[in-house]
Amino acid sequence: MTNTTRPTPAEIRAFRAENPKMRERDIAAQLGISEAALVAAEVGLTAVRIDGSANRFLERSEALGEVMALTRNESVVHEKIGVFEKITPGKHASIVLGENIDLRIFPGTWAHGFAVTKTDGDQVRRSLQFFDKAGMAVHKVHLRPASNLEAYEAIVADFRLEDQSQDFVEVVSEKVDDTGPVDVAALRENWASMTDTHQFFGMLRKLKIGRQDAVRSVGEDFAHEVRADAVGDLMRAAAERDADIMCFVGNHGTIQIHTGPVKNIQPMGPWLNVMDPTFHMHLRMDHIAECWVVRKPTVDGHVTSLEAYDASGEMIIQFFGKRKEGMTERADWREILDSLPRPDSVAA
Repeated sequence: MTNTTRPTPAEIRAFRAENPKMRERDIAAQLGISEAALVAAEVGLTAVRIDGSANRFLERSEALGEVMALTRNESVVHEKIGVFEKITPGKHASIVLGENIDLRIFPGTWAHGFAVTKTDGDQVRRSLQFFDKAGMAVHKVHLRPASNLEAYEAIVADFRLEDQSQDFVEVVSEKVDDTGPVDVAALRENWASMTDTHQFFGMLRKLKIGRQDAVRSVGEDFAHEVRADAVGDLMRAAAERDADIMCFVGNHGTIQIHTGPVKNIQPMGPWLNVMDPTFHMHLRMDHIAECWVVRKPTVDGHVTSLEAYDASGEMIIQFFGKRKEGMTERADWREILDSLPRPDSVAA
């Protein structure tokens, strides 16, 4: 198999068997294929092709009972254990507002689905995995011991496609960068006039500014840079103070949110891990190139977040303090962010 030859499904399975401890995304990267192609190679063996429609899945998701919902990007994995509930489907955006599973889903990006069954000794692990047209994972749902297996099997049977091919052809769209130079005066004027944090995205589109360019340009009163390792400082401070946070992780198909405390924080090599009862997170700290404390005006006073970016300018992860609508931001959250070290400060 040469670098210019795409591996066959049989070759993909053989490589996987030879490297049983390698992470799936690492296998896909080494073979030069998408993660969906890696899963598709197992169709008829451990995988079944199913309808990848987000809203069709959401209609049936609550019946699964307790599951683990997983959303990730290149740098962080965000896992929540709970039930899909309080679901509002939409053409462009769907919402899940469960007690533990809190999602913003963009159905237009969900394109392919697989039901995957893996056996490890006596343990059988089942999941529903969804991918975009390029074969990138947008969301995965893993069954747990308390899950409703009958509901899962009914979904697989009803969603099963006629096409059960082991081949997967990626459709990669060219990324169009329609952003331009930053008009700082216009940015500051529009930023200062916000009354809700959700207006931020519309402002960026209106001014044709990238998110990172905006926070870099708007000025210290609205955004200031902190050290790239500030996420670890924030997580430890939140755990020590028993402060409820909101942790957002997403890709272009799904955003997943944890709201509540963080307790069991475990660094391991380049990874910063959270291993709490219903929330697991695995963050590659070495992928963080910049961190910014960002303040957005609202009718209830400004709301402050921490945003971490990778070397290409993509946002990896974002944090807010837990806050009820109509209430001002908590003082303990602002104190945590105010304590984060600036890039030019000397590490202890």
